[in-house]
Amino acid sequence: MGTLRELCGELEQVHVRGMNCRSLRLELAMGLVAALAMVPAAAMAQQIATQTAMTVDTSSQGGRTQATAAVAVVGADGQPATGAVVIDDGNRQVAEVALNGHGQATSVLGLLGGKHALRAVYTGDSAHLGSASITSNLTTPTSSTPNFAITLAAVAPSTLPLTISAGTSGTIAVTITPEDNAALTAPMFVTLSCAGLPSLSSCAFTPESIEILSTTPVSCPTGSPASSCPPVSSMLIQTQGPGTSQTGPFSRPGHKNAPIAWAILLPGMLALGGLAWGARRRTWLSRLALLAFVGLVTMLGTTACSPLYYYYNHGPNPTPATPPGTYNVTVTAQSSNGVTAITNSTTMVLTVN
Repeated sequence: MGTLRELCGELEQVHVRGMNCRSLRLELAMGLVAALAMVPAAAMAQQIATQTAMTVDTSSQGGRTQATAAVAVVGADGQPATGAVVIDDGNRQVAEVALNGHGQATSVLGLLGGKHALRAVYTGDSAHLGSASITSNLTTPTSSTPNFAITLAAVAPSTLPLTISAGTSGTIAVTITPEDNAALTAPMFVTLSCAGLPSLSSCAFTPESIEILSTTPVSCPTGSPASSCPPVSSMLIQTQGPGTSQTGPFSRPGHKNAPIAWAILLPGMLALGGLAWGARRRTWLSRLALLAFVGLVTMLGTTACSPLYYYYNHGPNPTPATPPGTYNVTVTAQSSNGVTAITNSTTMVLTVN
């Protein structure tokens, strides 16, 4: 404050044109407001520290090791955290899963033979700081039969969890790393699929089936070309945005179909009644009723009950968009030699805005 007063005194002594103590205070205040406006709201809020814990249980599934990782994230205030948890195996991400309302998540992992260092990393959110669990070290037996592992990496957007808007798409690189493939006597084909997507969305793999040979690389040194790395498939997740579609009157949301239903059912009922009544009396009445029924159906088909008529008078029906939310998407890779099937899967988090 003293510095500001001294500066004001100097301005008055030198008689700086257009500048006095009042204008100086105004300039400083405006500069402070502009600086605060540039600070993100999340940075101004006090984020809560968190603690992440993970337990890992392993079991043998057909001679292969399956690990179940149970994760819990609690804030320093004792309340469960929200967001996503990434499970790393050393420097490799093997799964990603969203926390439920209790701040918990479970992921099932298929582990190749060898040493593993599993750790759960909470990525944080607008109200919570990130944290990591203690590393769980374990060694799994190496299988004598060929196997493979599946890992995911974001391409576009370039970070996980994958966050996209309804009507847009996201791309994930799916890597299949073989194990003991040198023992293969014939190619092993791995088919990819996904589950857990929201409604009005889909996934597609390019290629959908990956071929593993006895010479397929099992690692990818930094800077290596694609031919020297394990095979990769591109997974495209496509969502649907709000729009319009041309559908008939019976599928129009909120449309009252009762008058149309009666327009079809009532003539039919009257015609059947007329035919039954006329059959007992005279043949010409039966023929007349049938002719009247055909004429009525023709008239209805060219007017209000016609889909083309409905479209011209009411326009296309609106279609819904992919519902917003956070979803756990499971990516599964499966191979079979005709006798036994090998299935490995991993999870990722998809957020639709």
